[in-house]
Amino acid sequence: MTLQIRVVAPAELTARVLDAAAAVQGTADVAVFSGASVVPAGDVVVIHAAREATGELIKQLTALEVPRLGSITVTAPELVLSERSRRAEERAPGEGADAVIWEEVEANTNEDAKLSWSYLAFLVIALQLAGIGIVTDSTIAIVGAMVVGPEFGPLAGLALALVDRRWSLAGRSAVALGLGFPIAMAITAAAVWISIPLGLVDPNLILSGNPATEFIYHPGPYSFIVALLAGAAGMLSLIGRKSSVLVGVFISVTTVPAAGFVAVGLVLGAPDKAAASAIQLLLNLAGIILSASAVLLLHRVVHRRRPGPADPLNRNPYRRSNQRRPPGRAA
Repeated sequence: MTLQIRVVAPAELTARVLDAAAAVQGTADVAVFSGASVVPAGDVVVIHAAREATGELIKQLTALEVPRLGSITVTAPELVLSERSRRAEERAPGEGADAVIWEEVEANTNEDAKLSWSYLAFLVIALQLAGIGIVTDSTIAIVGAMVVGPEFGPLAGLALALVDRRWSLAGRSAVALGLGFPIAMAITAAAVWISIPLGLVDPNLILSGNPATEFIYHPGPYSFIVALLAGAAGMLSLIGRKSSVLVGVFISVTTVPAAGFVAVGLVLGAPDKAAASAIQLLLNLAGIILSASAVLLLHRVVHRRRPGPADPLNRNPYRRSNQRRPPGRAA
């Protein structure tokens, strides 16, 4: 897969940006637009590179302080017809499907790990659906709650924060979980309490037990194993750019129903089951974070590669082609 890296940098950095592009195996082509950037004043460099090479290129551009002095924008073109791009993908180390751009992972995680109104709304709706599924013995409603649950964002944020020691991200993620779940559980409990006098909920229903929902409040080894598998699947989905919807359902299997049962159990007079569900929720959250962190560490160790060799004889065709170019012309 070929990506487009658009670099805005001061003119005095352009030559070094071109050196960085030439030094990374997997670069297909480079275009320079001298003086094209107005704010900040400087040049625009457009680079096509294999996805496997993009992470190393971003690393070198960051070392040049391009993000501070200008900007780096990475996009994925819908279609690239280029023999040079095909050869660049062949030269780049590794496989495109396994390539991870850590800046992309961090940006996505940062966005999803915040206690926003949309996050809280989705979590409240998910717990409401879980509560309805519990009191009506509806597995369909519980599955719907799993689909809606948004909690993987802050869980992934905590895992990434632990690995990278990014404590500000850890704080935001902890706030999203530590406030989001109690608020959603309180709203769910209030809804159950209001539903009793309206005749919508039978207070004795939860005391009779239901095999379809017993897994929610019976913490055990398999519950923790499921949480570990869910965390691993979630992190692999995040770093591998796979489908996040189904993985989100897998994550919510271990969290949303347990949180919903805590609220329902407290209101309907089953504090023992509510306590067991709370324990299961905490164990599952810990298991997800633990396995997600382990996958993240393992992936970084396995896929850590040295940058590809530079152009033979230290020649940089991109820099040479940029000499004495009229302003605004592409290389």
